Amino acid sequence: MGLNKLAAKVVEYNERLERGEVSEIKPSHVERVLKKLKKKTAELQADIAAAPSDDKKARLEQKLKIADAHVARAEWLLENIH
Repeated sequence: MGLNKLAAKVVEYNERLERGEVSEIKPSHVERVLKKLKKKTAELQADIAAAPSDDKKARLEQKLKIADAHVARAEWLLENIH
């Protein structure tokens, strides 16, 4: 699953939380998305280390920042649905 789809899932879960639909959010689903996001960040870090040019490295670092932000949001969400 790509970073965009994972981010969309986190956004969807946050919107449900804001609407008061916490019972519809299963912690196992959030944990699964969080696990995939963490895997994606690890892949991005490896890609950054192997990037042949500074241009590509900069693009990957930007993606990594976005992925890290979504990891933080997913962790916050997980804490607030328990």
